[in-house]
Amino acid sequence: MKGLALVVGAGGIGTQIAKDLSESEKDLEVVLCGRKSEFNSFWELDIEDSQSLLQLKNKISNQPSKLRLVVNATGRLHSDSLQPEKRLQHLDKKNMIESFSINAFSPILLAKAIEEFIPKDLDFNFASISARVGSIGDNQTGGWYSYRAAKSAQNQFFKSLSIEWTRRFPKATITLLHPGTVDTDLSRPFHKFVPEHKLFSKEKSSQFLINIIKNQSPECTGKFIAWDSSEIPW
Repeated sequence: MKGLALVVGAGGIGTQIAKDLSESEKDLEVVLCGRKSEFNSFWELDIEDSQSLLQLKNKISNQPSKLRLVVNATGRLHSDSLQPEKRLQHLDKKNMIESFSINAFSPILLAKAIEEFIPKDLDFNFASISARVGSIGDNQTGGWYSYRAAKSAQNQFFKSLSIEWTRRFPKATITLLHPGTVDTDLSRPFHKFVPEHKLFSKEKSSQFLINIIKNQSPECTGKFIAWDSSEIPW
């Protein structure tokens, strides 16, 4: 694959994916996008801000290379004011909106922003990091209402988009990815519940995800795939 690759989300996984892609895929011009980073090729982007997405479009339009790959590695499980809910009475509308904004609305609006740059004559991949807890069929423990529902919404958005892009961009592939539990700030408060062999370094997770993306093709578009390449029920 030769052209422009955007990795959106400058957290642990996103930065590692950008680093690994830039080292292994010499024909790809890899740009990391996010709020701040010291990565060599970096564009400032706030995925929740419409003006920032407009600026992203302007930056892409000024690039001579064709857009070939977009990886959305944004997400939020907790913040100073946001915590996963353990039971119904913990639900708060403001926190629910915050979770949906970053985990569901922003990724599909990112796809809307880059759509006009998708080449019709070349393979194009859009991969978005979701989470197994977004699977309705796999939900056996409950809780985490907002995060689960927001990731489920992201899955639905991109499943619908995969059907539309199949008609409009036959060479495009959309993949929803579950990276496993990765040793990053997003999951760190919950590591005590994770068996040691199930806690991945960001380096290992990045390699899992990159290998999956490389093996996806338009015939596989719209799949929800775990780090071990198994398909996850919706």
